[in-house]
Amino acid sequence: MNKDLKTEYKGSILAVQNLPTLPNTLFEVNRLLENPDVSLNAVAEVINQDQVLAAKILKMINSPIYGFSGRIATVQHALVLLGYNVIRGVIVSTNIFENLDRTMSGLWKHSLGCSVACVQIARFLNLKDPEEYLTAGLLHDLGKVVVSAQLPAASKEALWIAAREEISYAEAETRVLGFSHDRVNAWVADLWHLPVPLREAMVFHHRPTSAKGYPEMAYVTHLGDFLVRLYEVGSGGDDLAPRLVPQTFTQLGLDQQKFEQLLDAVGENLEEVNLR
Repeated sequence: MNKDLKTEYKGSILAVQNLPTLPNTLFEVNRLLENPDVSLNAVAEVINQDQVLAAKILKMINSPIYGFSGRIATVQHALVLLGYNVIRGVIVSTNIFENLDRTMSGLWKHSLGCSVACVQIARFLNLKDPEEYLTAGLLHDLGKVVVSAQLPAASKEALWIAAREEISYAEAETRVLGFSHDRVNAWVADLWHLPVPLREAMVFHHRPTSAKGYPEMAYVTHLGDFLVRLYEVGSGGDDLAPRLVPQTFTQLGLDQQKFEQLLDAVGENLEEVNLR
């Protein structure tokens, strides 16, 4: 690919302020969280100033697929139960995915399914703060959303190439742009100051062996993405199941019996997503 064109694509993508749904609330929440002594009420107050956003957060968190159905009535309560990082991820996802181009409409369901799979995997493995894995699942394909919004023609071309040549969407992206959505994930995560563990999951969900700081989150997201494609929930831009990195089983302490139990647990919860 022409180097100048590749640079131009990167510049267009990084003009993230052009995304109509980029929430100012996220920047204010991030600013507050730079202070380790910030109070829960201060963060909740900022979110509550955007009544539409607050309502979206409560609607999502109270969805039966997250296991909190009808239990969370306030943003303060959501912060107590889920923590800042989860809410930060929900703020991004509830806004950005709304204006997703129709050509990738199945991506929201795929991402929602991946969030459910990731939190179920984390709970099954008794990992610390399992709800944080929910956010990794929601945002693992954020780069696809950004490209679709910023470069719709390139996104449609990648979809067409993936379907015509029966290759992965990531491979098709690389042909068109010179890079794929995982690279975009890194740029956007840095630009929005997303937490480092979440950044690693977003960047390395296709190649978790490269995750050095927080490999568990990358491996769980990798497995969640695999399972949600296995169960055919939504669409990641192609009809191919990604290759499951063999080290996943060793890294997550899974044997054949545990994996079969995990498949059952995840499958039951993904039925809820398919019904939405």
